[in-house]
Amino acid sequence: MLTVHHLGISQSDRIVWLCEELGIDYEFKRYERDPETRLAPAEYRALHPFGTAPVISDGELVLGESGAIIEYIITKYGGGRLALDPGNPSYADYLFWFHFANGSFMPGAMLDMLRASGQLGAGEISEAMLDRYNRAYAMVEARLGQAPFFAGAEFTAADIIMLFPLTTMRAFVPRNLEPYPNIRDYLVRIGARPAFRRAMAKADPQMPPFLT
Repeated sequence: MLTVHHLGISQSDRIVWLCEELGIDYEFKRYERDPETRLAPAEYRALHPFGTAPVISDGELVLGESGAIIEYIITKYGGGRLALDPGNPSYADYLFWFHFANGSFMPGAMLDMLRASGQLGAGEISEAMLDRYNRAYAMVEARLGQAPFFAGAEFTAADIIMLFPLTTMRAFVPRNLEPYPNIRDYLVRIGARPAFRRAMAKADPQMPPFLT
């Protein structure tokens, strides 16, 4: 049985959303963060050697990493739905944004969180990281002015993996979206999806989604 181990307010909300979009059967287990440290509890860290969210289990398999999990579920349980194949004209866009999410966007967000908390001091490195994160937001804004979804006209897994830094990550590092009308319109479109609403109500019922 596929089990999604969801750490509250974490990147594993992507995996819950993916399962809801695909309409597949899965077991849902939620873990609360430590109220003082805001880190994953020992029970969650013990699931996988790296100790971070997301994590799934499927029989004896335990798998981490958002991208790997999404590809695994789509291939094994989703019949390839929400992914694009190489013959699709939007395939390269799909690949780029699918990998941009955790390859460039999330590292920028994490560094900005360290900068905002004072753990990354002021200086050339800090300013360079902030510039990189700002450029990422500018690219996202431009892309969503060209197409309704990241891969193009079609909603795909690229949207599922790209959403976290635009929404839930802002619980850790606030970002004013006023300068980004295309992103704000996109979040309205995502927020209207029934599967997204079901997933967020299940994953983090105490926290309204960051859609504005």
